[in-house]
Amino acid sequence: MAGAAASVAVCAVSSVAKTASPKIKIGVCSKDLQGAVKAGFQYLEPAAADIAAMTEEQYKEFSAAVMASPIRCEAFNSFIRRPDLKVVGENVPKQALQEYVEQCLGRCRALGADVVVWGSAGSRNVPEGFSRDRANEQIAEFLHSAGEIAKKHKIVVSIEPLRHQESNILNTGGEALEMVRRVKHPNVGMIIDYYHLRQENEDPQILEKGRREIVHMHFANPDGRKWPHDLNEDAVYKSFFDLVKKTGYAGGISIEGRGTIEADASASLAFFKQALS
Repeated sequence: MAGAAASVAVCAVSSVAKTASPKIKIGVCSKDLQGAVKAGFQYLEPAAADIAAMTEEQYKEFSAAVMASPIRCEAFNSFIRRPDLKVVGENVPKQALQEYVEQCLGRCRALGADVVVWGSAGSRNVPEGFSRDRANEQIAEFLHSAGEIAKKHKIVVSIEPLRHQESNILNTGGEALEMVRRVKHPNVGMIIDYYHLRQENEDPQILEKGRREIVHMHFANPDGRKWPHDLNEDAVYKSFFDLVKKTGYAGGISIEGRGTIEADASASLAFFKQALS
């Protein structure tokens, strides 16, 4: 990938799981677009914040690279990184947030997005001494506004639960699910990140409870946040994937951890093929 395109972290999804579940796609986060294509991955999940920050020239270059490849950007992560765009706290810049969301989601959709993931702890962390009730109100207000823009672009904005070491609000799938149901917008959903789920010791049964709201997943071996290689690495793998299959989940599962296409792709893709069979 040349120029600005090379700076974009890419998530891609492979057809390796086709024989196990035709509707589930397996993804990987990487800057190596050419490597992802060569490995047989089917869609990209770049950082939305990187796409939004591009100049028009950079964006056109990146878009051309994607459109010339056999894969598209069906999902995006890292929705908001700009330090001035706070969803929670005093003096929330509502107009600036709305303008950013409009521009960002427009670009994402043009690249093929169906899902944009909102983890972005810096944008939602609750300032010390600030009312948590008010923080939840502000998050709901933001998500409803973002949902309206997402509806126009045919995208689902999806809450990512983050472990408490990274975020001081929306740490579990249960909390994310409660927020999604509070907002009640068809273009607001949630994801499950296996690494964060295990770090928070959350019961995988959240997959059953949120089966209608969960639209995407991230995955890493909780021991060191590494790419998964073997079903025996973690005691909860089996029950998690049993629920993935039982609930009929049909979205993407993107690897988000420490590893490389060259060193880990073969083992990780084989892992998911076995896990989903």
